Amino acid sequence: MRVDRARSRTIDEGLARIRRELDLPPGFPPDVLAAAERAVERGAGAEHVDRTDVHFVTLDPAEATDLDQALHLERSGDDLVLHYAIADVGWFVHHDDPLDREAWRRGTTMYLPDGRVPLYPPVLSEGAASLLPDGPRPAVVFTVRLRVDGTPTLDGVERAVVRSRAKLAYDRVRDGDLPVELPEFARRMAIADERRGATRIDAPEQEVERDGDRYRIDYRPRLASEDHNAALSLATNLAVADALHAAGTGLFRTMAGPDDRHLKRLRHTARALGIDWPDGRTLAEFERSLRAGDPAHAAMTLAIRRAGGAARYEPFRPGEVPWHAAMAATYSHATAPLRRLADRYVVLAALAVANGDAVPAEVDAAFSRLPEVMSTADANGNQLDRRVVDLVEAVVLHGREGEAFAALVTDVDDRGARIQLRDLAVVARVDATGVDPGQELRVRLVDASPSARAVRFERVA
Repeated sequence: MRVDRARSRTIDEGLARIRRELDLPPGFPPDVLAAAERAVERGAGAEHVDRTDVHFVTLDPAEATDLDQALHLERSGDDLVLHYAIADVGWFVHHDDPLDREAWRRGTTMYLPDGRVPLYPPVLSEGAASLLPDGPRPAVVFTVRLRVDGTPTLDGVERAVVRSRAKLAYDRVRDGDLPVELPEFARRMAIADERRGATRIDAPEQEVERDGDRYRIDYRPRLASEDHNAALSLATNLAVADALHAAGTGLFRTMAGPDDRHLKRLRHTARALGIDWPDGRTLAEFERSLRAGDPAHAAMTLAIRRAGGAARYEPFRPGEVPWHAAMAATYSHATAPLRRLADRYVVLAALAVANGDAVPAEVDAAFSRLPEVMSTADANGNQLDRRVVDLVEAVVLHGREGEAFAALVTDVDDRGARIQLRDLAVVARVDATGVDPGQELRVRLVDASPSARAVRFERVA
């Protein structure tokens, strides 16, 4: 739904208030900006080998300019070989310099509809370190070999100078723009996911975007190009995690799976939604059988997401295998160093391990400090996203108090029923008893307050 100009001005004011409430910095201190200008002058170094002859391209949202990854795919017998160029942030940002200290304060890039709050100054994150197609860039190139069965292995890591040939967008890319091997790469990764018992939860999510001088809120469908691109990052992150764990170092993304109590509740939810879940079928097998676009199945997908534990960062610990239940594997984040602080350190560790070098002491020490910093950054990002959506929902509905709306129950807990309006991208709660996920309701809007960022409904049928 597109918001008119008057309501858009209210959103502008609300976003400014959210920035103040969360203490989001409006810019960078002078010493950080000066350090960024000095870093830009470094250019590539002698250890960056020339790979400008390799046909790299990037694939991102159309509006993105902080480009972490560029891809090149080729065949080697039955294997597929991915050359994945990752922005060499560690080349520009040095331990304990002003850029480094500021990045530790921020943790991640924060995204709002009216602009981002970047992890690094734009002269780096959207310029010298970004893999834009306007000239050669220093990068760290991961070579990942993918077997026929979808098993990825790390064949090598090197610093290199690369040149992206094209900036491709998810919603505009054509098949001929991308390597012909990409769909097969994604297919192999999907087969491996199924074999491991990994789950892919793509529940519909609200998204607020700026459209000129107005805003819109909607459920954005996930595109095939995004899934294909995600398979490249997943393969790289799995291969890096295995290599680092074998070397006795690293930082890992972990997640606990639903316990027995949650599994029983999920089976009850499936019965309430009228979805068949045979006794012998695992959660992963059941989740893969759910159909996109079916409201009951979408509600089930959301319930599965809410039943799992929260993802965390954990350093290497001798004798422990870090596990990510949704991936059903040991997993690291390495492919977005312009946007996530932790990735810079994982990239530097992988570069050292792959070349038989010792992991730098400051990198190894960072792995024990990063979980707390990244946890705080993730929590702030989630809080930011929720406040933005709450604001826009209230603005969209303000003035429609008293109207009735068709809604679908997506979840039920001790706080009532979570509902999703049928005709607007609005998710809310309503005090309703005796309802089950997937059930249709009629609700009346009681109040919509942009200043409080809150909407309130009551059940009418």
